[in-house]
Amino acid sequence: MHIRTYLFLFLLVFSVSGFSQEFTISALTRVSILTVGPGDELNSKFGHSAIRVKDPTTDLDIVYNYGMFDFNTPNFYMKFTRGKLDYRLAKQRFTYFLRSYEIEKRWLKEQVLQLKPEEVQALLGFLEKNHLPENRFYKYDFFFDNCTTRLPEALKTVLGTKLTLDPGDVGDETTYRDLIHQNLELNSWSNFGIDLALGSVIDEKGTPFLPINVYDQLEQSKINTEPIVYKDISLLEDHRPENKANFLTTPFFWLVIVLGAVALVTYFDFKKGKRSRWLDFGLFFSTGAAGLLILFLWFATDHQATKTNFNALWAFAPNLIVAFFMLKKQLPAWSRAYCYLLVGLILVTVLLWVLNIQVFSPLIILILVALAIRYLFLSRLAVVR
Repeated sequence: MHIRTYLFLFLLVFSVSGFSQEFTISALTRVSILTVGPGDELNSKFGHSAIRVKDPTTDLDIVYNYGMFDFNTPNFYMKFTRGKLDYRLAKQRFTYFLRSYEIEKRWLKEQVLQLKPEEVQALLGFLEKNHLPENRFYKYDFFFDNCTTRLPEALKTVLGTKLTLDPGDVGDETTYRDLIHQNLELNSWSNFGIDLALGSVIDEKGTPFLPINVYDQLEQSKINTEPIVYKDISLLEDHRPENKANFLTTPFFWLVIVLGAVALVTYFDFKKGKRSRWLDFGLFFSTGAAGLLILFLWFATDHQATKTNFNALWAFAPNLIVAFFMLKKQLPAWSRAYCYLLVGLILVTVLLWVLNIQVFSPLIILILVALAIRYLFLSRLAVVR
């Protein structure tokens, strides 16, 4: 872990745990939405949002941050994996919030909202009530209930029919998966992993859920027919070094290698009338393990976005067991029918893709072709023997 990361965590913990005060606000108090740009790590790739409350006549300058969680939570990693980790609303001094993103060299924008004093007071009361120990915790959901989606929901709750929220840059045909793809490189392991782990649920029409989506949404939203944002300020610029991806480390490169190796080994196996058992074990074991993980995320967690994931068709969990039969010199009698089943599941996967029931990563085409080549070879070899 870098020194700057330790410093960031220190500032974050100090600002959250060490800040508590009673305050009153004046007519000059302003409420802002803070939007933070993407970071380098996967958990920060999509940015962050928070609410700032500032009174220039007093020392009041605090940030309400719905994106906090406790690393000391018992069984932290298991709860995180299963979608059972509680996030919470925390209060921080703005100076600490600002400093943390200066350290990470990420951009930070502030949208000052056009609210009347009584509306500011009502919103502040709402946030303070949410910050009470019995109210501050909530079950985080990346798409449907996160540190960003809570901000327009808070505004809607307080302002009611006076607020008209615009969908922003989320068009009628834009899905949750589209919004993710807009923020990640297609040929990246993070994008490939997300497409593998998340199901058809995210191929539904999307709503603003990422910080940049809500930023654009507020830019076009109204309060009593007037723009709700009356000032947009750039507080920090993006000073992160340009990240030039090495093609040799991309998933496309390695999946092409896998496809080429499977095709080449299968060709020589076909010419010699034999079978490379190590290859069969590797393919069956890896697809089975991937399938087991997909089923775990689907049925054993509270993550809504991992439900109904048809990647489980080609990443077939029973392959994990069948892999050990592939180590035997003689193929089992049922292997031909089983391989035909696997080819059929690949065809069903393609059909679901064509019908737009679930959008898969384009990179899995390389995997599907490699698997189809090997499965068809094994089914023929089983007949010959």
